[in-house]
Amino acid sequence: MLRNILKIDISNELDIVLAYKRAMQLSERLGIALANQTKFATAVSEICRNVIEYVGDGSIQFNFVEEAGVNYLEAVISDRGRGIGNLDLLLNQNSPFGNSRGTGIINSKKLVDQFHIETESEKGTKVTLRRKVPAKAALVTKAVLDQWTLEFEQESDISPYAELKKQNMQLIQLLEQLRIRNLEAEQQLQEIRRLNMKLQQSNSEISKLLEERDNKNRLLQKINDNLDAFAHTVSHDLRSPLQNIDGLTAALESSIEKNQLSDTEILLPMLREQTDKMDRLITGILAYSLAGHHNIQRRFVEMPVLLQQVISSLKIPATFTIEVQSDLPNLYTQEIYMQQVLSNLIGNAVKYHDAPEKAIIKIRYEKHPDRLLFSVEDNGPGIGEKYQAHIFDMFERGINNEMFGSTGLGLSIVKKIVTEKQGNVWVESEDRGSKFLFTWPTDDLVRENGE
Repeated sequence: MLRNILKIDISNELDIVLAYKRAMQLSERLGIALANQTKFATAVSEICRNVIEYVGDGSIQFNFVEEAGVNYLEAVISDRGRGIGNLDLLLNQNSPFGNSRGTGIINSKKLVDQFHIETESEKGTKVTLRRKVPAKAALVTKAVLDQWTLEFEQESDISPYAELKKQNMQLIQLLEQLRIRNLEAEQQLQEIRRLNMKLQQSNSEISKLLEERDNKNRLLQKINDNLDAFAHTVSHDLRSPLQNIDGLTAALESSIEKNQLSDTEILLPMLREQTDKMDRLITGILAYSLAGHHNIQRRFVEMPVLLQQVISSLKIPATFTIEVQSDLPNLYTQEIYMQQVLSNLIGNAVKYHDAPEKAIIKIRYEKHPDRLLFSVEDNGPGIGEKYQAHIFDMFERGINNEMFGSTGLGLSIVKKIVTEKQGNVWVESEDRGSKFLFTWPTDDLVRENGE
């Protein structure tokens, strides 16, 4: 059992005097004989003087200890010095040589009933001194020890220094409490900062999610609007040939009933023309719906070969001159995408040309650091500036294109595919001639060895 009585900070000679005085007072109150009182107080004084001389400051703690049925008055003197390097050698000497630090230690060891010392390099030294309390001494309880401490604090004949010392110790205790509270406050502030940072991150994530939701809502609204326009336009454009087919069928039935077979020679080609128109429209709608699908696999594409296949499939009149750049690249890309883009652009150049006997179509390619640039240029009638902004819209036929059987889906298919490839498509046209340009990602380019 250990009960703390009082503690004194040791920093100068007056503190040593005060420690000596308290050792004497406590020894007396515990019933220790006068001679032993002096021995114990002298041992305390010697160790405290070592602290002042070799370290500069430390402390002494007086305790009442019960161990193995024996009571002791204990004094623990500690410092935070550099430690004692030759402690074992010093303790084994009966009488140290000269005026050394060992003098106080050896003498103190002889003056007390129990002596213990602990030291560690750069961490300080702690010396424990004990003097036995006579068995016949009065019972010492915690209340008694607390009363003694109070009496020491209120001692009337204590020196002014001791009073200042008491006040300083109270201030030191208060400062220690403030230090602990400051540490706790700093920890709380750090936790608040962490929570604030986490809250800011959460708010940022929520803002991003809200922004993403708004973008998706806008995209969904745009898709819904496009679907509405698509459904309206499709229904309108499909109704027209259906109505024509219905009228031609009724006229054909009437001619057959009247046995006017000569009329069928006129009506049947007209009926076939309407069904062809409807077939082109349905095929175009299907192509548009399939354009930009993500699951189309890429493959090695030789552009000169692909371009020749496109030109052959279009059945271009012999009067047309097709100029193809000789060094077209090889690509690793979706072949159907490039085939549809070139087929629509070249097909339009052929379909809408107003002077087929002098028609020239040029197909060019440029390699840029951030994109591949392809162009299909013709010397046809051109496209008016007011139409250029809308020709890539779905079902936009432009001026007088109805007579060519246009579905208004070809350029919208081109735009959808090029957009899917993260590229751009546009037209340049002034007076006569049109030049359609579109970009393609450089990642699809098959590079030559060493490039």
